[in-house]
Amino acid sequence: MSTTFTWQGFAILSAVFAALTAILGKLGVAHLNSNMATLIRTGVILLVTAIISLRAEWQRPSGGNWVGWTCLIASGVATGLSWLCYFRALQLGPVSLVAPVDKLSVALVMLAGWLVLGEPFTLKAAAGGGLIVLGSLILLL
Repeated sequence: MSTTFTWQGFAILSAVFAALTAILGKLGVAHLNSNMATLIRTGVILLVTAIISLRAEWQRPSGGNWVGWTCLIASGVATGLSWLCYFRALQLGPVSLVAPVDKLSVALVMLAGWLVLGEPFTLKAAAGGGLIVLGSLILLL
């Protein structure tokens, strides 16, 4: 994937693709078991990622340390569990509520960034995270 975009450009593309994921996922689980839908989606993701990585950006995984590998493996487990829960939620509820509540993860990541990763805390970020939490709570109640 080209690196001419800034992090902001990739973040916006991520949001667009996440929106497509929600809409297409909701349509996809209408007549299919949510776990099977997640398996199909995962297979497609693996294929697309392999094609992109092998074609343009392949580099032999060398070195690293056990912490990095453990974190990547744990991240993969967390992703799988997130997707299974997300598709089940899409199957049971309206996409217009499921997707925004799922984005509560944004506020959780911000909090972890501040507390665990030592990223700088700003009032602007805190206000944005607080609004995300407030929006999720409003949708849940």
